[in-house]
Amino acid sequence: MKQRWLYFLRNWQLYILLLGPVAYFLIFKYGPMYGILIAFQDFNLFKGVTGSPWVGFDVFREVFGMSAFYKALRNTFMLNLADLLFSFPAPILLALLLNELTRARFKKWAQTILYLPHFLSWVIIGGIMLQVFATNTGIVNLLLGQLGIDPIPFLTNKYNWLITYLVVGVWQSAGWGTIIYLAAITGINSELYEAAAMDGAGRFRKMRSITLPGIRPTIVVLLILKIGEIVQISFDRPYVIGNVSVLDFSEVISTFVYKTGVQTANFSLATAVGLFQAIVGIILLLAANRIAKKITGNGVF
Repeated sequence: MKQRWLYFLRNWQLYILLLGPVAYFLIFKYGPMYGILIAFQDFNLFKGVTGSPWVGFDVFREVFGMSAFYKALRNTFMLNLADLLFSFPAPILLALLLNELTRARFKKWAQTILYLPHFLSWVIIGGIMLQVFATNTGIVNLLLGQLGIDPIPFLTNKYNWLITYLVVGVWQSAGWGTIIYLAAITGINSELYEAAAMDGAGRFRKMRSITLPGIRPTIVVLLILKIGEIVQISFDRPYVIGNVSVLDFSEVISTFVYKTGVQTANFSLATAVGLFQAIVGIILLLAANRIAKKITGNGVF
């Protein structure tokens, strides 16, 4: 106990600096968590949390009895799993390719161009998609028409929309994701590459035997976090890109909550769905972490 007190006295400045972030999380993250009580109430906006009557698990029974909820849940899993399959490996491959570039100026330009889409909001990206992929006025279909090819309904056929959704997602996120992997690559001991070169290893051999194993812990941690978000999905991307023609695929949990919970002021339903997402996400995160630690020895915790 005495040693801990002496350690605190020697480093009291660090604890003072820590007060700000701790206060932020307590006030803005943990404080509002009392709002999950709404999921167990017939919430009335004017009566508030303390005055609304309790209904137990009736709201959850209502949610689980809605066919629209299962459709949105299915689409959420489908889009997130497809994103995991295509968008997750993209920054890894991109980082490996960028790491092999020898001309520093070209490498910087390439990185800048690849990072730019991350800073565009999905509203802007949605407008770009209309200009590029619209059936009658999009650039792509106009070019196809010049070649005598019939227009392709990229945004109105649900299967074409799914492919477009995934491709645009890779374009928007891959460049930014490479930052983490490039940082991990810089931490690999350069002597390993020198030793491999002396043994006659080529670039692909170095990439496979040194670079990939070197960033494996980073890949595992990010994969675990990604799996934990399988049941979570952003609102803006499917809402902006989606339309009534592709609701079979574009209606996800976030848009379901907005339409059936927020627009109709059914806040109890919206909170119940959010709580369900959080619980499932925690279970998936813990399961993925446990499996990863058994297989690779690396995990988040």
